[in-house]
Amino acid sequence: MDAVRVSALRESLAGTGWIESTRAFAGALRHSVTRRSAGGLLLVGDAGYEPWHLAAHLTDEAERSGVPRLAPTLLRHAVPPGAPAHLAHGLTGLAAARRGATVLVTAPGEAGPPLLERVLDARRAGATVLTVETGDRELAALAHESLTVEGAAGEPFELVQHLVSAAAGERAPRGGSRLAALARRLTAPPVARW
Repeated sequence: MDAVRVSALRESLAGTGWIESTRAFAGALRHSVTRRSAGGLLLVGDAGYEPWHLAAHLTDEAERSGVPRLAPTLLRHAVPPGAPAHLAHGLTGLAAARRGATVLVTAPGEAGPPLLERVLDARRAGATVLTVETGDRELAALAHESLTVEGAAGEPFELVQHLVSAAAGERAPRGGSRLAALARRLTAPPVARW
């Protein structure tokens, strides 16, 4: 989605709380990858969903914003033989996640016990966990920051990911940016609804 379409989408959602919620979540994502000294951003979906589209957008935003750590490593539940190098990372990447890593889980469906266990292990090892999900309470409970897109596993879920990736590439405004970010987090609804 290009900048013009993202801008039009933001205008159409003005006043709904979505812009503020996605910006606050994206700010937490950007802060997590920029304040950490090592580990990178690991991106994983649920067993039925590979967030390759979000991976591509975050990579674009990393280049545009000059924040290379926004470019994620896409982790896949099943890596087919002969997959290109950037698509050949399995879930073992979660087992290697330690302090300094950020794990972003995007799950339009249920995460399921195997993924939940691996995310919990990454969190226990010190990784920061962020989630975009559709009401999976177990997954949201594992997250340091969570954005819930309730009941929206289709197009709205994809649109929210576009808003998150675009906002992650934005610089925080100068002067009072920490205070403004705190105010957004305190006034944003705990669960955004689509």
